Amino acid sequence: MKRPSPKEKARIQRVLATLRANYPNAVTELTYANDFELLVAVMLSAQTTDKRVNMVTPALFARYPNAAALAAASAEEVLPYIASVNFGPTKALNVVATARLLVERHAGQVPGTMNELVALPGVGRKTANVVLSVAHDVPAIAVDTHVFRVSNRLGLTDGTTPEAVEQDLMRVIPREDWSTAHHWLILHGRYTCIARRPKCEVCPLAPDCPAFQSGREPEGSLTQPPLRKSRRTARA
Repeated sequence: MKRPSPKEKARIQRVLATLRANYPNAVTELTYANDFELLVAVMLSAQTTDKRVNMVTPALFARYPNAAALAAASAEEVLPYIASVNFGPTKALNVVATARLLVERHAGQVPGTMNELVALPGVGRKTANVVLSVAHDVPAIAVDTHVFRVSNRLGLTDGTTPEAVEQDLMRVIPREDWSTAHHWLILHGRYTCIARRPKCEVCPLAPDCPAFQSGREPEGSLTQPPLRKSRRTARA
């Protein structure tokens, strides 16, 4: 993404200010009690809603309350607890393998660096960034499908990969806002700027949204259906 002009910088500042005002208490919607539970919950949330993950984790964590307990289990034993999440068999393999590495390499604790986290089975940059920002208070921007879609629509990036989007967002968002901005974008994508039928007519960001103003999806977004102004909004 090229360096923004002064006018574009002002627009981005308005976008961030609006997100901050509309999501003042933005935090993860995953339910967890400690760093271990957070890591497992984020791993399970890939391609699955937080609501679904929160439905399965109470029983899972009651049976496997820490890395040592989960490490002693087999994927076949864990699968019934998470069978309703997408890619359950693969995730069962990954959470068990990750628990074993936590025990073997980190004394059962969740590590606090990117390199250590992405070395765990099933943990990519998105999961690692969530854990770093939420559990270790490290400034980080995690790019999931919501962040990817919303940041492209808002013109905060033109990146076509999660890594490119992450780098663009780190350039245009102040470092002190990285961790909370991730949650702003997630919540906005989850409840307003949804994938197939974005609620542009009630979106407070519409005046500063390039996708809405142009009436089409910006290049680089993974979302296929175009954004269109409703007849009511177009007449307003």
